[in-house]
Amino acid sequence: MAGGVNRKISAASARAHTRRGKQSSSKIPSGIVTAMLAVLIVGISALAYQVIQPPPPKTCGSPDGPAVTAPRIKLRDGRHLAYKEHGVPKDNAKYKIFFVHGFDSCRHDSAVANFLSPFMSILWCGGIYQEVIEDLGVYIVSYDRAGYGESDPNPNRTVKSDALDIEELADQLGVGSKFYVIGYSMGGHPIWGCLKYIPHRLAGAGLLAPAVNYWWPGFPANLSKEAYYQQLPQDQWAVRVAHYIPWLTYWWNTQKWFPPSAVIAHRMDIFSRRDVEVLSKWSPEENNYLALARQQGEYESLHRDMMVGFGTWEFDPLDLKNPFPNNEGSVHLWHGDEDRLVPVILQRYIVQRLPWIHYHELSGAGHMFPFADGMSDTIVKAVLTGDK
Repeated sequence: MAGGVNRKISAASARAHTRRGKQSSSKIPSGIVTAMLAVLIVGISALAYQVIQPPPPKTCGSPDGPAVTAPRIKLRDGRHLAYKEHGVPKDNAKYKIFFVHGFDSCRHDSAVANFLSPFMSILWCGGIYQEVIEDLGVYIVSYDRAGYGESDPNPNRTVKSDALDIEELADQLGVGSKFYVIGYSMGGHPIWGCLKYIPHRLAGAGLLAPAVNYWWPGFPANLSKEAYYQQLPQDQWAVRVAHYIPWLTYWWNTQKWFPPSAVIAHRMDIFSRRDVEVLSKWSPEENNYLALARQQGEYESLHRDMMVGFGTWEFDPLDLKNPFPNNEGSVHLWHGDEDRLVPVILQRYIVQRLPWIHYHELSGAGHMFPFADGMSDTIVKAVLTGDK
């Protein structure tokens, strides 16, 4: 009988054979999987890069930027610096002062110039001798720091470049070989820069509630840590990002997942009771200056300020030497003991390390004390005369 060999194939072996066939036919080559993963990673990275990149600044005078309304000088590197003059004409002035505005501010926010009274007790001549400010001869220049107001952004900003901007502004305005500098809050780091890089140009200096970099090497670790944690948690994160991962500063302060800087958000609970009283007296015009300060974009104004102020400095201010060893000038620092933005304990340590700084601690005062009645007179008198 003709016939083939009968083979019995079990159901289990048939199913296994079928599975092997299906697997072998649907398997994706490993090279394609690797390529797909690479494309996915590149796509996610590109999207992330776009998210963290700040928009380009709206530079004043550019086709899409704000108009130029202030007088400006052109710096050596091609940037423009906008400024505002106060007091007597510089050619008639005995004292020339450069005022450096704080965070989220501009040339119009000059506490020293705007709140200086018409009469000021300046000299002691058998009693208090009062002179009209015109007779005294005070000329004050406030200016927009790089990226603020109508001053061009400086993507290479440092503490040193901020100080050299002041020197070049002084030279182009022709104020002479010596001048005074006064800086408020985040305008303090250009003053430290002046004390480091151009001390020979200074006739005197004033620091008003200067922001402090918690990462200055000269601070004891326990002290800087204590001061750091006196900030609101969201501000702790904001300055930490600005210091350690500055390229994320824009994203951190614009994302919606975590609370960004309370200072940028203008939260009122960061201010003391006296600060709120001072702010309540501000005119609508003064509040409008906030928009002017940011008009070229928050990245080159606010965020750049944070990256410079809280970044790694080229020097430690706690190592500075007295710029006036023969008492030909003086350096003063004022701070309120109820300042909620800048902890007073760090200022106390600074003046212990630098005893040549004349320290004025104001009881009950907050961060906004320079705008309080009478403070401008006190500040200018001390800086110009060396009065302790």
